[in-house]
Amino acid sequence: MTQLLNDFDLVFKNFFDHQSRFQPVAGNKMNYPVDIFLKDDKLHFEIAAVGLKQSDIEILTEGETLRVRHDKSEVGDPTYNNDYIHRGITRRSFDFAWKISTDLDLAQAEASMKDGLLQITIPYAQDRAPRRIAIK
Repeated sequence: MTQLLNDFDLVFKNFFDHQSRFQPVAGNKMNYPVDIFLKDDKLHFEIAAVGLKQSDIEILTEGETLRVRHDKSEVGDPTYNNDYIHRGITRRSFDFAWKISTDLDLAQAEASMKDGLLQITIPYAQDRAPRRIAIK
């Protein structure tokens, strides 16, 4: 006898499938190499950009959102039609978006490319930075 799956069963099953559209928002494992860390009172993003030029990547800020994207077009890509024995270098599109805390000044964000890494730094907002208040 075949058991039919209800909608909840499908969502639960797909919740653990990384290729599913029902991925959790929090704790979602990214399938692209990205490091995010705090250092020197700034938020740092490092995104693998091996083989990409600065003009291949678009960085946008919209309100409190930082968006980084690269649209890989296989048309005109000289490596696309190669007969690979092993293909380990990731050459694919990406489109990331992060909501940035208002404690950080997204308007002062800076980006650079170094050693195959796209580096984005966002400093703390001056009026939001922690400060000591003197007691009078």
